[in-house]
Formats: sequence, structure tokens, C-alpha cells
Amino acid sequence: MRDAPHFLLGQTLRQPRDVSPTMTVLDYLRTVESLHGTKEGCAEGDCGACSVVLGEVDGDRIRYRTVNACILFVPALDGKQLLTVEHVSAPDGQPHPVQQAMVDCHGSQCGFCTPGFVMSLFALHHGDAEVDRTAVTDALAGNLCRCTGYRPIVDAALAAGRAEADQGSVAALAGLDTGATLSIHHGTQSYIAPRSVAELAEVLEQNPDATLLAGGTDVGIWVTKQHRALSAIIALDRVAELQTIATSGDTLQIGAGALYEDVLPVLQRYFPDFGVLLHRLGSRQIRNRGTIGGNIGNASPIGDTAPVLIALGATLLLRRGAVQRSIPVEDFFVGYRKTALEPGEFIERIDIPLPKSGQEFRCYKVAKRFDQDISAVCGAFSLHIENGILTAIRIGFGGMAATPSRARAVEQALLDQPWTEATVRAGMAAMDNAFTPISDQRASAAYRSRVARNLLFKAWLETSGAPARTRLAVAP
Repeated sequence: MRDAPHFLLGQTLRQPRDVSPTMTVLDYLRTVESLHGTKEGCAEGDCGACSVVLGEVDGDRIRYRTVNACILFVPALDGKQLLTVEHVSAPDGQPHPVQQAMVDCHGSQCGFCTPGFVMSLFALHHGDAEVDRTAVTDALAGNLCRCTGYRPIVDAALAAGRAEADQGSVAALAGLDTGATLSIHHGTQSYIAPRSVAELAEVLEQNPDATLLAGGTDVGIWVTKQHRALSAIIALDRVAELQTIATSGDTLQIGAGALYEDVLPVLQRYFPDFGVLLHRLGSRQIRNRGTIGGNIGNASPIGDTAPVLIALGATLLLRRGAVQRSIPVEDFFVGYRKTALEPGEFIERIDIPLPKSGQEFRCYKVAKRFDQDISAVCGAFSLHIENGILTAIRIGFGGMAATPSRARAVEQALLDQPWTEATVRAGMAAMDNAFTPISDQRASAAYRSRVARNLLFKAWLETSGAPARTRLAVAP
């Protein structure tokens, strides 16, 4: 047991003991360390001005990930290396290749957003992917610039390219992890980071009212925007079992704490549309912290992964103490922001059936912008078509009700029917009786209803081999 996070700030060990467990890394850098290069723009993980890099031991190297310092709590740094724009230049003061490229390509004007861009490009420079335009635009999707424009910044990223080897000392970073549980008590606040599922189950049983903290991409905003005072936090990011991604028989098993960025290539392989959706779920900074388990656990009616998992027939493995139970994702949501979790119970794993022969899967996210936006409607469709007949179907929707929901009435209208336009039109009519969406700042109820109908039509167009003239038709 240790009472303070141990991390490297650049190359220097830090063990801050007199900070609140809900102090953000951004506030820590600026008020405690007097490192002012990292900026606050939105305080909710959207603009990227606060982007910093976390280094973690990955085998015989250090893996660098960009994160949003504005919604990351200081204890989450435990066992990691924190790099800011002040730490990337060479010891002799020479600019890092990314910094030099930003200068050479005129990638900065006011400079407010520049440190965040530099850190995102630093992680890209020291990553595994080839640095081409696609990789650059994906890496920068979470960084906003209002004056320079993106062309010179993209040029800088392409000019800097990719490093030949990692920087930093793997041994120094590996030595920080003693395996001890981090347990912080600060005034009326507590923060515990269990190291195993068994320990997590025990701690949560003892503290059933504690806030479970996965990546913090939602909980962090509770503090920065809603100014909530969290008294007891149980962090999940040091539980290795919750981060596993594996197949067992005909099932893909994803630990509830597995990061979006780690899950993405696996889901992309089995369900390409799911991979596209995760790319749009948030920026690289968000995907480097957010988890599917957290997205399900917060029970938002517009959470992107829930309708997809419903359509895929996924189940959740829940645990309380030593007792486990399995529940379909569609039965997990019992009301607005309410779940079937019992006191002291948590999501341990998400189980997704692997695709079967003849299965067609499509999912669509409709939002006001392509990247990093909250859904107005999210629809997912899993179909089995044999000899032109729809023999099995599951439909999940988000944004259409108080909870992510399965469209059973629509499924019933389509099941065992020829997969034709006439059948789909009947299903679209059934959609009107399946949901009663609301109007809010993202979309009107009428718009959501129209979109839901048309997403079903789109799924038919993509899976039926409809002729081109039909594809040009606008579904009513």
C-alpha cells in the first residue's frame, strides 16, 4: 500500500502527497509545478490545448499516448511518465524534430493551441504507425486551431515523420511499479486503485457508494464542469484483468477496462463498421483513456457502443464479491441513467459473439460533425439472409428513448420475410410505433424518427444488392 502516486515528470520522480485526488493534471502542472505550456481551453477534453503525453512500459520499450490533462486526475499518473511541451526538447536545448518542423512549416500563430499540437505530434512521431496524411489527421482530430489552419500543421507532421527508436529509460519507468495498491486519503476524500479483480470486488463491497473511475472521460467532466465533490473513488485502470482482449471459442471477450484505442483494431477486424464508429466516438486523446465498460456503465441514452452491442447480442459479465452473473446488454438499462447493477456490483467483461457465416452487420452514427461529436441517433443492424429471406435480425438504437434500446417491433415486422424494399418499408412504418424520441438541442423528435427509418433503409441498400436507381431514391 502506498499513499501517493509515483510518476516521472520528464525524467524526474514525483510523489505528490498534498493534492486532492480529483485535482486535474492540468491544474497540477500549472499551479504546483509552474509548467504553463499546457493550456486550458474547454476543460472537457474537446479542444486539445491541454494535450500531454503519458509514457508506459510496453515490453522492452515505452509506449506514448496523448491524453487530455484537463479531465485526468493526478493519481492516474501512478507508474507512468508524464511529458509536457517543456520536456520534449533535447537536453542541450535543441528543439525536438516535431517542434522544429512546426517552426519550419509555419504551424503556429497565436501559440495557444501549439503545445497541444506538439504533444499529439510527438506521440505520433514516436508511435508504430507510418506517418502519412491519414495517420496525421486521425492523430490531430482532437486538437483545434482557430488561426493558423491545419495545412501547415499537417505539413509539419509529415516533415517530422516517425522516429527510429523510443526515447526515455524503460528501466527507470518500470522501477516505479512495485505492485502496491495506491490508497490516498485527503481530507474527506479517498482514492483507491486496486491491482486485481478480486481486490476490486472486495473494496467495492466495502464501499458500495464509491464512484467507479475507468478512463475519466465522463467523470472528469463531473468535476471540471459540474463541480461535483467526489468523496470516494475506486479507480479501475490498475486492474490488469479488466484490460484483457481475447477470444474464447466463438466469443470475443473484452475486459471492461480495456481502452478504446486498444480494442479498436480488434473490433475493426471482426466488425468493420464498429471500428469506424469507434474512430468517430472521440479523439485519440479520448480513446487513449475511455473504455467500453465505462461507456456502458454510465448508461447514457446516447452512448455509442450500447446500441451496437445490443444488435450484436452481446452480454455483460457482472461481479459482486465472488459472485458472477451474465446479463444481455439490452436488459442492463432499466431507466434513464439507471442500470441493473446491484450495490457493490461492477461490469467485469463484455462478451460479443463472433460473426457467423452469412451474418451482415451495419452501424451508423448520425451527428452534427464527423469527428468527436455526440450522436443524435445511432443505429445498428445485425442480419442473417438465406436465399433472400431474412432469417434473423437484431436492431439496436441510441438517441431514440430514455435508454439504448432494441427495436423488437421492427424486428418482428421483418423476420422471416423476403429481404425486399417492400418488407423494409413495412419495417420503417413499424419504427414509428417502436420509439417516442424527444426533442433537444441535438435534434428534434421528428428528425430522429425520420433518421431511424432511413438508417434501416440504408442497411437494406447496403446488404440487398439493390440496383443503382434504387440507391438514389430518398426513403420517405
